[in-house]
Amino acid sequence: MRIYDDRYNRERLRFHVALRFIRLEARTQTIRRWTGLTDDRIRKLYRSYLADDARPLVRHRGKSPHRAALFLRSARARRESALLASLCRLLGALPEQRGPQCSLTLPSLRRAELLCQAYETYRALVGEALLTFEHAVFLLTTLAQGAELACGRCHGCHALVVIDRWSLGEPRCSVCTQPATDP
Repeated sequence: MRIYDDRYNRERLRFHVALRFIRLEARTQTIRRWTGLTDDRIRKLYRSYLADDARPLVRHRGKSPHRAALFLRSARARRESALLASLCRLLGALPEQRGPQCSLTLPSLRRAELLCQAYETYRALVGEALLTFEHAVFLLTTLAQGAELACGRCHGCHALVVIDRWSLGEPRCSVCTQPATDP
């Protein structure tokens, strides 16, 4: 293998991941952070490869989601965030080590591919998804940092649940919280 082959493959992977992020409607700042491409390069990729698609893609503007309470505000949000967190953990997108320093090492091309795979699987399983790809990125980052949210086990069935790190109650999934109905 020549020395430039590795660099070429890495650059090709950057473009591939950036195109996947664009198709999943990620913001430019998110694509930049995870791929290392410049804003100008990202816009050129969009114009060159995706602007003329039959179904135009939405280009979201502004700040990315930044409130962790979104993942816990309803039973549906808790259920979908638990599913997404489970997929991220199963596929290896969610690192084993957690802590504030994880947000610096979290964005990588390999982890970006795993995150895309987890989110695409989540969308296939849920259908009409409540969480966007930007929410998936924020959930992964928040779980990796471990300051606000964490992965826990349901007290009743041991399923993975996303929990508020500072909550005092025993974690329960949406199935175990529902009262049993008699037939």
